[in-house]
Amino acid sequence: MSKLVDHYDGLLCDIWGVLHNGVAAFDEAVDALCRVRASGRYVILITNAPRLSKDIYPQLKRLGFPREAFDTIITSGDVVNALIAPHPGAPLYHFGPARDLSVLESLKNPVVELPDAKLCLLTGPLDDAIETADIYRSELVRMRDNAVLMICANPDLVIRSGNRMVICAGSIAQLYSQLGGKVIFAGKPQAAIYNEALKRAKDLAGQDLPKERLLAVGDGLLTDIKGAADNGFDAYFVAGGIHASEFGEMSSVSEATKAANTIKSRYSNLKLVGICDKLRWT
Repeated sequence: MSKLVDHYDGLLCDIWGVLHNGVAAFDEAVDALCRVRASGRYVILITNAPRLSKDIYPQLKRLGFPREAFDTIITSGDVVNALIAPHPGAPLYHFGPARDLSVLESLKNPVVELPDAKLCLLTGPLDDAIETADIYRSELVRMRDNAVLMICANPDLVIRSGNRMVICAGSIAQLYSQLGGKVIFAGKPQAAIYNEALKRAKDLAGQDLPKERLLAVGDGLLTDIKGAADNGFDAYFVAGGIHASEFGEMSSVSEATKAANTIKSRYSNLKLVGICDKLRWT
């Protein structure tokens, strides 16, 4: 990061997999972001967490992530309202764990059980131990047959929690789509969360910051990297997150170059300015 930071006014940095693994913060990533801010740049954390951003601040604190390492947080839960707004009064079913209930706080739609729903706000599996979305197949078929529109508040397919991979809402939404259901996604790689990031950057800087002055950092190819490519931001890929088994430890320049070329071949419109095994300053 020390070799890149002078080219940018700020970072749009992913959280889970880049800054922590759900159990503890990564010390080198903490140090890197603190140094970025100390250099006068802005750090905007941008995450597909399906909760409101106010819930993420205490979570980061519990994991040992200091407040001075970042300026502000934007979650996919923060931008859900814009997707639900075109459906005022539509009865809504919340599909997700109780820890995500904050996302319902600002919604005016009546919250109902599945048989009465016209909208489904999907925030994640009901049990973190679930390894496949197929366990919800019968419920998803019922939703499809009732023409329920699903709004997925977390497009991530999986995350690494400690030493294991667990599914996210995106895996359930993917199955619903395969079954013929209609899905709208909040969060990365969609534009709404990046537009909100640009607004936050303007508030922090007191002026518009062009996209080319903001660097998107993340470990998800389908979310962080595709989002950067689709929305016009330079990208810095952290290969040691959810794609660690695909790219390995990248212990040599040739391995890193091969990984970078693989990524560029998938996203022709991507400006990939760097790749690392884990986020660090030097």
